[in-house]
Amino acid sequence: MPFLELPSGAVRYDIYGPEVSAAPPVVLVHGLLNDAVIWTEVAERLAGQGIRSYAPDWPLGSHTVPRDRDADQSPRGIARLIVEFLAGLELSNVTLVGNDTGGALCQFVIDEDPSRVARLVLGNCDAFDVFPPEAFARLFAAMRSERQVALLAKLMRLRPLRQSGLGFGPLAHNLPADLTARWIRPLNENPGSVADLARFARAVDPAELLELSTRLHRFTGPVTLAWGTDDQAFTEELGRRLQQAFSDATFVPIPGARTLTPLDAPEALAEQIAAIAARPASTDQK
Repeated sequence: MPFLELPSGAVRYDIYGPEVSAAPPVVLVHGLLNDAVIWTEVAERLAGQGIRSYAPDWPLGSHTVPRDRDADQSPRGIARLIVEFLAGLELSNVTLVGNDTGGALCQFVIDEDPSRVARLVLGNCDAFDVFPPEAFARLFAAMRSERQVALLAKLMRLRPLRQSGLGFGPLAHNLPADLTARWIRPLNENPGSVADLARFARAVDPAELLELSTRLHRFTGPVTLAWGTDDQAFTEELGRRLQQAFSDATFVPIPGARTLTPLDAPEALAEQIAAIAARPASTDQK
């Protein structure tokens, strides 16, 4: 897994697809307590179509490279890290893809600096003041404390609890236990990962994402909302409302998929990414 040193911290990432491709690059942004592995099936399908994609481990709890204590772990701070990643690899005309918390981070990216982003694909994700969704509000509140994060991580080593409705269970139908164990492991092995997760949780402000949503129409590139319709946290109604916030957005329902569309519907998601990647870039991003 390559390792990139950036002004705001180091990022590990996976690369899929041909080194030389006529298709624009794809950069993938996972959510809270996920890592790059969630994108494997999607990225492999894109690679089969000649599309090169980059799947970093963002510092959202399942990362193995903690940030410095003074690093900005707010959603906007991580958005700046994503912008630095694009610049560090000299990527342009990017198709940016986000799911779950990663979808909110993508919204912060295009608000912060959309100059390298030509098009956007959002799976089920936080939007407006649904940040986090009500179903996870208590858990999210607990994660603001490093002590509580460490305790939750220990409890989640128990497979039945980890896979249950109190753990990752509601997020996907296709939810391998070894994958969720992988996501919890850094919190049980690295205090820095615990600290980063707690700092992020403390910095999340629904009012900030709600205010940002009033500017989403400024992004002039095409947007696809590839939305699982079996999601009780990020409902279809939320996704269709988010569609209306953009100037050029298409809502594509994915029947039967829950929050983690890269796991429940990798083929459908890859199809939507490939389709939007074929669209020309806007010349209006600044």
